[in-house]
Amino acid sequence: MAVRARLGRPDIDAYADRFAVPPVTPGSPLTVTFLGVATLHVSDGESALLTDGYFSRPSLATVALRRLAPDTRRVAGCLRGAGIDRLDAVVPVHTHFDHALDSAVVAQRTGALLVGGRSAVNLGRGGGLPEERLRQVSSGDEVRLGAFDVAFLESDHCPPDRYPGEITAPVVPPAKATAYRCGEAWSLLVEHRPTGRSLLVQGSAGFVAGALEGRSAEVAYLGVGQLGIQDEAYLRDYWRHTVGTVGARRAVLVHWDDFFRPLDRPLRALPTPATIST
Repeated sequence: MAVRARLGRPDIDAYADRFAVPPVTPGSPLTVTFLGVATLHVSDGESALLTDGYFSRPSLATVALRRLAPDTRRVAGCLRGAGIDRLDAVVPVHTHFDHALDSAVVAQRTGALLVGGRSAVNLGRGGGLPEERLRQVSSGDEVRLGAFDVAFLESDHCPPDRYPGEITAPVVPPAKATAYRCGEAWSLLVEHRPTGRSLLVQGSAGFVAGALEGRSAEVAYLGVGQLGIQDEAYLRDYWRHTVGTVGARRAVLVHWDDFFRPLDRPLRALPTPATIST
C-alpha cells in the first residue's frame, strides 16, 4: 500500500461497495444513522443518542472570513428530516466547529443532556444550556444515558490539529473558528443494555495507543478525515489500536464527507491532497 498525490476529490460512487451495511428493517432493535462528518443517531425507537449534531455546515468562505454561529433553520430542518425530536444525550467526539458548533442547540431542541469534557461543557454554557443539562466527564467514566451505557476513553485528534488545546471559558456565538479548540477527544464505547449490542465511535482519525485495551465492540465507526496525508505506518497503527483492539467485525467509515456542503445537497468527499491506493 502506498500514498500518492492526487488532485481533486475521490468519486464516492467508485467506492460504494465499501460502504455496504445491513439495511434497517421494521424489526431492527437498534439503528445507527449517519448524518455527515461524525454525527451518528443511535436509536432503539424509544431511547436515542446523537454524537456531535453538526448540521449548520457553513461554507469554507464563511469559516475563513466570518464568525460562526449555529444556523437554526438548517438545524431544525436536519432534525426534522432525520425524524429526531427527542434525545437522551448529545455527545461531541471533540469540540472543533465541524463537530460541536451546533451541539448545544441540538440539545436544547431535543431535551437532551450535553455530555463531554470541560470544553464541551463550556460550549454548552456559551450556547445557553442550563447547568442541569450539562454533564462533565473524564477519561474512563462510564455514563448511563437512557438505554445506553457510554464509556468515555481518552483519544487524540489526527495530526495536524489546526485548533489544539482546551476551551477554558464559555464560547458565545458568533465566534471565530479558532475559538472551537479540539478540547477532549474521545473514543466512545456505546452499549445498548436491552440487546447487549455494542459499537465504537472513533470520531477523529487519531488514537491513543493502548486506550482501548480490554474493551470490545461489534462495529467500529471509524473517522478517516486526514488519513490520506498519513504514512503507511500510521494507518496500520490506527487500525490496530481501534478496530483491531476492540475486535470489531465491521468498520463503517465516517468523517469523509465535505462538511462545507449543506445536507440538503448530495454528500461528496472532501478534496484531498493524497489518496490511499494499493
